[in-house]
Amino acid sequence: MDVILLERIAKLGQMGDVVRVRDGYARNFLLPQGKALRANDANRQRFEREKVQLEARNLEARKEAEAVAEKLGGQSFVVIRQAGETGQLYGSVATRDVAETADAAGFSIERRQVRLDRAIKTIGMHEVMITLHPEVEVAVTINVARSSDEAERQARGEDLTRPDALLEADEAAEGDETAEGAAEVFDQPPEGVAADDGGVAAAPEAAAEDDATPTG
Repeated sequence: MDVILLERIAKLGQMGDVVRVRDGYARNFLLPQGKALRANDANRQRFEREKVQLEARNLEARKEAEAVAEKLGGQSFVVIRQAGETGQLYGSVATRDVAETADAAGFSIERRQVRLDRAIKTIGMHEVMITLHPEVEVAVTINVARSSDEAERQARGEDLTRPDALLEADEAAEGDETAEGAAEVFDQPPEGVAADDGGVAAAPEAAAEDDATPTG
C-alpha cells in the first residue's frame, strides 16, 4: 500500500514522502496512529492544505520532546529480577517493564516509545533507546539485578555475570564477618582480668595476705 507520511518515520521517510509499506503495517499502525494517509488524489490535496499546520504541530511536539530528553537522557533505572548464578534471568525484562519503571520514576513513557530489539534476559547494565519524538531519541540505562545491593555494585562497574563474581562476593562477606568477630574478641579483656569502670583492663588483685606473709 502507498501512503503519505504525516511525520518522520525511521527507515521509511520524512513528512510528506509517499512510500510503499505492507498492508498490515499501514492498517494496524500507520493509519490508526495518524502517522500516514492513503496515497490518493484526495489525500494529497488534503496534505497540501494541512501541511503548514502539520509542520507547526510537529515543531511544537519536538520542542516538548527535547525538554523531556534533557531530563531523561542518561538516567539509570533499577529493575530487580530473580536470576541464576550465571546471571540468566528467570524470565525477562521487556518494553512494558522499562516503561513502567521509568513511569514510577516520574517519566511518562509509553511502551511503544521503548526501542528494544529483544527482551533483556541477563542481569547487568543495559542501554535502551527511548523515542520521545520521531526526531528525538535518548539513551537510558536499565540496571537489572537480583537485589538492591547488586544493583549498586553493578552501578560501580562490577560485572556480576563473571563465573567468579559471586564467589568473590561471598569471600568478601565472610571476610567482613571474620573481621567483626575478631574485633569483638579483641575488645574483651583476657580471662581472669576484670575491666575497670573506664573500660581499661585492671591489674589482677594482689595475692592474699596469708600467701604473701613469710613463713617461719
